[in-house]
Amino acid sequence: MIDWSPDRAAVDRALARICDHAASHFPPNLLEAIRYSLAGGGKRFRALLLLAAYRAAGGRADASTLAAAVEVVHAYSLIHDDLPCMDDDDVRRGRPTVHRAFNERVATTAGVAMVPLAAHTAFTGALEVGLTPFEAAAVAREVMIASGAGGMIGGQLLDLESEGTSLDLDGLERIHRGKTGALIRASTLVGGMAAQATGDQLHALAEFGEAIGLAFQIADDVLDITQTTERLGKTAGRDLDLNKVTYPALLGLESAAERAEKLVDDAGGVLAHVGLLTRELETLARFVVERES
Repeated sequence: MIDWSPDRAAVDRALARICDHAASHFPPNLLEAIRYSLAGGGKRFRALLLLAAYRAAGGRADASTLAAAVEVVHAYSLIHDDLPCMDDDDVRRGRPTVHRAFNERVATTAGVAMVPLAAHTAFTGALEVGLTPFEAAAVAREVMIASGAGGMIGGQLLDLESEGTSLDLDGLERIHRGKTGALIRASTLVGGMAAQATGDQLHALAEFGEAIGLAFQIADDVLDITQTTERLGKTAGRDLDLNKVTYPALLGLESAAERAEKLVDDAGGVLAHVGLLTRELETLARFVVERES
């Protein structure tokens, strides 16, 4: 059993420092909403992936600030996902969503403010592990590509536009390679970049992240049907309420779970081929399909 608590604690401390440093630049109510979104618990899965990829590729410095950057992006995406004009949800991680705890204007602007905050954090975190400014800029660029129109934002729009329509598997996976998979892919890729991995290793880390990103979404779709709101920390059955196309709807529950398992197995094989399949990365990949929330 791997004890992830030291990594989670380091990332939480980095997130607190980020908010403390922003205090002189942000309006108080905006900063409070950002703190609220970042302190909401959660798995820190993307941050753990980045740290595990960094160590697998030979990194030895403290990469917690860099790992915190992907959590800032993830938290901003959850704020916007939950807005009334998006998925319109009231509960996230067992607490009121940001627009319910504050209001829609504060939540919307907090999410927008977190994008440049994440870029600055990624750049700073890359410098902290010893990268040059040029290399750090490349790291920040990858984080922003994942969060932009070709990644999360574009995937979210496609997801919203698909409500009430019919999709095939290719169309569904196009959505989720962006909405869910892009940041997970960036987490593993950036971890490798920070450790100055080889080209083959970076390619494998990106493939690994993309595969487990899709598996993560499939597992989410399954859990939305099979688990309770209390267990999930968010509203169960929301996909059905919004008339979304999901993996279980297309494939059935059993086949969807089998596809997620295959994606995880294939992802591990890609990393094993380049000598990067550590126990940490294998454990995180298995967690994707074994989790219950």
